[in-house]
Amino acid sequence: MAINIAVDGPAASGKSSLAKALAQKLGYMYLGTGELYRAVGYYMVKNYPQGYKIEDVIASLKNINIQLQFHNGTQNVILNGKAVSAFLDEDDISMAASQVSKIKEVRDFLLDLQRDLAKNNNIVMDGRDIGTVILPNAQVKFFLTASPEVRATRRYNQLKEANKKADYNEILANIIERDKNDTTRELAPLKKADDAIELDNTAYDFNTNLEHMYKLFSEKDVVE
Repeated sequence: MAINIAVDGPAASGKSSLAKALAQKLGYMYLGTGELYRAVGYYMVKNYPQGYKIEDVIASLKNINIQLQFHNGTQNVILNGKAVSAFLDEDDISMAASQVSKIKEVRDFLLDLQRDLAKNNNIVMDGRDIGTVILPNAQVKFFLTASPEVRATRRYNQLKEANKKADYNEILANIIERDKNDTTRELAPLKKADDAIELDNTAYDFNTNLEHMYKLFSEKDVVE
């Protein structure tokens, strides 16, 4: 039986970088599910520059084909034959991802892809509802938290390092709005699974946190 590790938490809480590093340390596959929703959001932003409604998103799903390629532990999202991972970090795409993730048809559209990968591979998967909805039977679950200000600073530094436009106040406002959207939506809201291990990542010592997650996983004595 494949070993599944679920890592949930709000935007910029450090879950993706830590989940990816934990997967590499364990020799497992890594899947950042947020990029799947970002890919749908990217499609909508590019094809509906003047704005779109829920019915536009639902109607567009038949035109969206998402595939994942993994190379040396790196996840690449292929949208309708085009590699788009490099374009998914913009704030407008993040906000679009938060909006489309509220839509049941979008979540159903992506569910099988996520579960099939988890069924057939030892995997570390991160997102907003991995431990509660996508992989409720994951052997190990983590829930990472951090203050909005710290998360905004991380996001700001990440964009600046990538030579992308960044405004701290705008990023902070977007994070607060996204938190509200993610935690209050009726469908699969962001919340800690009852059996998840909560880690406050505000202080963010990456290596310490990684070793802590690895130690907690090892103590679970999970076997295939």
